[in-house]
Amino acid sequence: MRDQLFPALPPEWHAAYSAGVFTEFMEQRAAGHTALDGAIYEKGLEDFRAEIAASLAALDWEADPEAYDKSQELSAMDIACEAAIIFAERHAALAEFMAAAEPDLARRAELAEIAEVCRRVPARAPRSFREAVQTYWFTHLGTITELNGWDAMSPGHFDRHLEPFYRRDLVEGRIDREKAKEYLSCFCIKVNNTPAPPKVGVTAAESGTYNDFTQISLGGVNAEGGDAAGEVSSILLEALDELHLLQPQPSVHVAAVTAEPFLRQAAAVSRKGAGYPSFFNADLIVREQLNTGKTLEDARGGGTSGCVETGCFGKEAYILHGYLNVPKILELAMNDGVDPLTGRRVGPATGAAESFRDFEVLYAAFEAQLRNAVDWKIRVDNKLARIYAESVPAPYLSVVVADCIANGKDYYSGGARYNTDYIQCCGIGTVTDSLSVLKKMVYDEKRLAMGELMTALAADWQGHEALRREILASVPFYGNDDEAADSLMRRVFASEIAAIEGRRSLRGPTYRVNMLSTTCHIYFGKKLGATPNGRLAHLPESDGSSPSHGADRRGPTAVMKSVAKMDQARTGGTLLNQRFLPSTLAGERGVEALSSLVRGYFALGGHHVQFNVVDTATLRKAQAHPDEYRNLLVRVAGYSDYFVDLDIHHQEEIIARTAQEKF
Repeated sequence: MRDQLFPALPPEWHAAYSAGVFTEFMEQRAAGHTALDGAIYEKGLEDFRAEIAASLAALDWEADPEAYDKSQELSAMDIACEAAIIFAERHAALAEFMAAAEPDLARRAELAEIAEVCRRVPARAPRSFREAVQTYWFTHLGTITELNGWDAMSPGHFDRHLEPFYRRDLVEGRIDREKAKEYLSCFCIKVNNTPAPPKVGVTAAESGTYNDFTQISLGGVNAEGGDAAGEVSSILLEALDELHLLQPQPSVHVAAVTAEPFLRQAAAVSRKGAGYPSFFNADLIVREQLNTGKTLEDARGGGTSGCVETGCFGKEAYILHGYLNVPKILELAMNDGVDPLTGRRVGPATGAAESFRDFEVLYAAFEAQLRNAVDWKIRVDNKLARIYAESVPAPYLSVVVADCIANGKDYYSGGARYNTDYIQCCGIGTVTDSLSVLKKMVYDEKRLAMGELMTALAADWQGHEALRREILASVPFYGNDDEAADSLMRRVFASEIAAIEGRRSLRGPTYRVNMLSTTCHIYFGKKLGATPNGRLAHLPESDGSSPSHGADRRGPTAVMKSVAKMDQARTGGTLLNQRFLPSTLAGERGVEALSSLVRGYFALGGHHVQFNVVDTATLRKAQAHPDEYRNLLVRVAGYSDYFVDLDIHHQEEIIARTAQEKF
C-alpha cells in the first residue's frame, strides 16, 4: 500500500504527514476493527456456501453492471469456505494419526474427541459448548490469516453466544463449570500466543508492543433490553483474572439493568492492577448506534472492539483510518501554517499569532487549519480504501459479516449492512488547556502579550519558568469540572464533529469521530513543540478524552463530570484513563466505590473508563529492577501490557498520569 501510493502523493500531504498532523492505518496494516455476532453458531460453512451458491445463481448478468465483479467475489467466498473446512479436516486427520500411536488411554480419548470436533466444525453448526468455542477459534484463525493480525478480530459477545450451549451441556451432563473454564482458558491462551506482525512505519514509532487487540465483550443488554450477563460471563472474567495474559482483553459492558454482583466481580478484578477489565456504557453504545440509523435489535447486538470502537457486531465494517493530531493543528494556527519545529509550511497561511486581534480570530484560524488537515486526510484515506478494496479483499471475513453474500460485495467494498469510517482525534486535553491559557491570559485579562508567549514557546519555557508556574496555578484546565475550561473542550469537540462527521468515503457519508489515541499521543507529542498550557516540547499529549497529565486536581469525580460534558453519543467511542493508588481501593469499600464510580460516570453519559491501580514507587522500582517485576501489567491504552516491556517513553507516560488518592 505504501509503495503504491506514497510516491504519487503531493508535497502538501507529505509535509503534513511528516510533521505528525495525522497518521494512516491502511499503509501499514489491515484497517478493520471487527467483531462477530451469533451467526457462526447457528450455521456452518456448508450453510454459508449454500447461500453463496444461491446468490451466484440470482445474478442478473444483463441488468446488473456489477454482475461480473459480484461473481468473482462470491466465488472467492466459496473458495475461502472450502479452505477453512480443509484446514479443520487436516487438524482432525492429524489428531487421528496421533491417537493411533498414543499409548496413554486418556490422551488417546482426548485426541479422538479433537478429531470428532474438527470433523464437525466449522463445516456444520456446533452442537456443544466445546464445538462452539472451536468454531470461533477456527473463524478467528481464518480471518487473521486472510488479512493481518492487526485487524482486532474479536468474538463480540462471546459470553451470550456460548451461554445456551453451556446451559444445555450442563443439563445433559456433557460439561461442568470447571470443564467449561478449562476450555475457555485454553482458548484465551491460544489468542495470547498468536503473534502480531512486525511493527513498521509510524506504528513502530507509536509502540513496539501492540498486540492483536482481541476484545471480549462481557455483559451488556440482550435483544429484549434485559441483563445479558450470565454464568459464562463470570467464568470468562475469572479465567482471565487467573491467567494474567496480555490478550484477549475483557471488557465489561454495564447497563442500568446490569446486576450488581457481576459489576462487583469486575470491579474486584480491576482493582488488582492488571488494567482490565475496561468498562463500557452499554446503554450509551445502543444510543450511539441508533444515532447512525441502525435498528434497535442490531444496536443491542453491537458493542465495542479493538480499544473502544463502537460497531454493530457481525453486521458492520467499521474502518479505522488513523489519528489526527489536534494540538499540532493549533500549533500550526499560531504559526501561520508553518511547522515551528522544521520551518516547513504544513497548512494554509492563516496569519501570525501576534496579528490575531481577539480569541475569535485565533479560533477561526484553528478551524481553518483543522478543515485543511481533515480534507487532506480524507482525500488520501479514500484513495487508500479504494486500493485496499481492490488489492486486499477479505472474502472469508465477508462470509461471516451480514449482507456481504446477499450483496455480492466484499467487506471492504461496502458489502456489509452498515459501514463506518473512523478518524481518531487526539489531544483534547492539551488543546483545550492551551486555548484556556490563550483566552484567559492573552485576550480576556490581557496579562500576557502574545509575543511574550510565542517567545516562551520557542524557548521551550527555558528562562520563562515563572510564567509557566503562573499559568499552571491560575488558568482553569479541563478535568476539574470547571465550566470555563470545559466549555472550550465542548467547542473543540464540536469543531471536530463539524469537520469530520458525514464526510463521504467510497461507501457513502460514513465518516465519524472517535476520541481515541491508543499510544499515538506519545508519538504525536514528539512531533509537537511546547504548548501554551505549560507542557514542554516533545512530551506526550493528553490521551483519548482524558485530561492533560497532572491537570486534573480535584479527584476522579471532577474528571468524570468534565469528560461527560462532551456529547459522547455523537462519537464512535471515547477513551478515559484513570489511575488510583492501591490503598484507595482497598477492602470491600474499595470495590463498592469503584462500582459506584463506574455507574455514576455512565449515568452522566460516559462511554468508557479503565483503571490503573498502581503507585509510582512500584513503577520506579520496576524501571530500576525489571527482572523482579516481569509480571507487572499496566493499562496502556485499549490494551494492557507488561510494564517492563514498554520503552522509557511509554513507561514515563504511565507514571505521569495523575494518581488519585481519594474520591
